[in-house]
Amino acid sequence: MQNNLYHGMTETELDEAYNNTAIVKDFDGLLKKLQARSRALYKKYHWIRDRSYGRKPRQRYDFLSSGIKNSPTYIFIHGGYWTNCNKEDFAFIAQGPHANGMNVILAEYTLAPDATMTEIVNEIGHLIKKIKDDQDFLGVRDSPLYLAGHSAGGHLAALYRSHHAISRVHMISALVDLNPISMCWLQDKLKLTPVEIKLYSPLFHLEKGAPTLVSVGGDELPELIRQSSCYADELVRIDKSVKMFTLPMATHFTILDDLANPDGSLMKQFMTLKKPGTPKIY
Repeated sequence: MQNNLYHGMTETELDEAYNNTAIVKDFDGLLKKLQARSRALYKKYHWIRDRSYGRKPRQRYDFLSSGIKNSPTYIFIHGGYWTNCNKEDFAFIAQGPHANGMNVILAEYTLAPDATMTEIVNEIGHLIKKIKDDQDFLGVRDSPLYLAGHSAGGHLAALYRSHHAISRVHMISALVDLNPISMCWLQDKLKLTPVEIKLYSPLFHLEKGAPTLVSVGGDELPELIRQSSCYADELVRIDKSVKMFTLPMATHFTILDDLANPDGSLMKQFMTLKKPGTPKIY
């Protein structure tokens, strides 16, 4: 008989509660479709590909210009539970922010077990610094930087919402409490330490920062919905610029279809973010 580990769940139940791909009928087929859409978007526009921000092979990013002077730059960090996927898998999402007048950056990072959580988190800091250093090269000297991420990428974005260079944050189906992650199947590769769980769980570090949209799909796994809702409920008490949005009938993956839609709800909600008492930000 298994012991209850977290919120009354056993290890087996936690494994199921955080297995987003298991509930997709044909995840491999879905991923291939997303990759095909991404390849098409790479071909549609002129990109700067694989700009390096560090010495490791995966420390690189892709850049798509809006062609509009002083337009903001939407930096997207992909998901995959810190252990899987590539920026190229999710390039299709760039259509949404790009059509709304934003430059788009697709960020890559080293995956576990080749990197610890500490190293992965630090890589995002290096990424932001490099993008700031590259602003003249990219032609975006006066461009506000928006930091976004899906799932594990949303977790990484949340950790930098108080960074001085970030003007706005978009968390999509983000993971903000690493405690249950350390108790389920993901721990085999992540090998989270007690110190990392405490340091890198956004839920334990609530502070004022850039205006933030916390978004989640209404048909996602209950634990994913709970994490986003709890985080937003707690954070809004400290920072009134935080907004929670649940996209009805969206799963962990179909929510990205809405992000890719120029007229989608996520983009509309994101564009309304502002600091309390200030006009709407671009």
